[in-house]
Amino acid sequence: MTSRSPESSSKVIEPSSTGLGTFGGVFTPSILTILGVIMYLRFGWVVGQMGLVKTLLIVTISTVITFITGLSISAIATDQVVRAGGAYYMISRSLGLETGGAVGIPLYFAQAFSVALYTIGFAESVIQAFPNLNITITVLALVTTIAVTALALKSADIAIKAQYVIMAAILLSLISLAFGSSVSPGDLPTPDTVEKESFWAVLAVFFPAVTGIMSGVNMSGDLKDPKKSIPVGTLAAVGVGYLIYMTIPIVLNNRVDPTNLIADPLIMRKISLWGDAILLGVWGATLSSAIGSILGAPRVLQALARDNILPKRLRWLGHGHGPADEPRLGTWFTLGVVLAVVCIGDLDAIAPILTMFFLTTYMVLNVAAGIEGFLQSPSFRPTFRVPWYISLLGALGCIAIMFLINPAATVAAAIIVLGIYLWLERREIRTTWGDVRQGIWLSLVRAGLL
Repeated sequence: MTSRSPESSSKVIEPSSTGLGTFGGVFTPSILTILGVIMYLRFGWVVGQMGLVKTLLIVTISTVITFITGLSISAIATDQVVRAGGAYYMISRSLGLETGGAVGIPLYFAQAFSVALYTIGFAESVIQAFPNLNITITVLALVTTIAVTALALKSADIAIKAQYVIMAAILLSLISLAFGSSVSPGDLPTPDTVEKESFWAVLAVFFPAVTGIMSGVNMSGDLKDPKKSIPVGTLAAVGVGYLIYMTIPIVLNNRVDPTNLIADPLIMRKISLWGDAILLGVWGATLSSAIGSILGAPRVLQALARDNILPKRLRWLGHGHGPADEPRLGTWFTLGVVLAVVCIGDLDAIAPILTMFFLTTYMVLNVAAGIEGFLQSPSFRPTFRVPWYISLLGALGCIAIMFLINPAATVAAAIIVLGIYLWLERREIRTTWGDVRQGIWLSLVRAGLL
């Protein structure tokens, strides 16, 4: 291992856990982020672009990647004590601080950008439902972002409880959609000519819909029993989300022609039993997803600051407040980042960027679990075991999809991650824990003795 000197990782601060359980702390934020803005405002567009079979293929490919990553997360989470920081904490304690930081920083921005995605989606749906409102999408999204952040600052526990009401609204909207009726093309306005997109371009827009597992994982520091809650809650959310996402395309394909699916983002409202239930659902979904992300992003940032990953001038972001050690300073900082992104004001521009961020994180999580499992290190003893080749297959899948979506963006993401890694390596941050590199040396020594 590399020698460590000048900068030492800060002492772990043990928060007084809020005691969130599996349902409230992992499953709820995860499933509500999965059933978010993409489902309500872009899923019809996906079906219209691709048709039923290719849409189901897109859903399956995306979910397989997420499911394998969920398995890898479960293996890592049941091997070690998981504190605040979620995926970043897991990676840094498995592959080392440099790798954790190289992925943790992009992961933070992915979570922050997600807030913008959801508040813009909320604003877009409001403007489309009430076209006479004298306000722009960007301004409404900015106001919504501030309101969501205020709720997160008030209390993580209050924000989690608010999500139960939102879950009821989403459930009502799905029931309304299921018992709705078909709409003939003559009952809808004739849209202008629509452009067709490639399979991988459509997958890039859809993929953020299945990345909600990070919302639950990033709440690890607030969980009563992370080792139990993360595997159960994460995999349950992926499974429920997959069933819903495989059912909705069948409904849309049978009720609406492709042209109107592409042209009308709120087409679900017109084919539901009670159209306003869809509005309640989309507003609930976007707001709950925004809440989940605004709760998760500052906790990643807090963990990065406490491990001395961030520059010295940003170490104050590691401070926590109250018995639950809530990252209020990090939340204010994240608000500034989100407001800047909201000013872009384009949901379709943000979604592919998020896809690359999340695929990068998923890849490294799978690599971490795969290498640990392959080396069979004595220090890696998860109670939830996953064959090492499954995790590495997930990592290869992430890389393949990234290249198929956008080769240039994939290379750019690799350069950014490598640049952060080399920067952290040069700083020689001292840690008080071992990582997978010790397992590699142990395996080499073992092989030499044999």
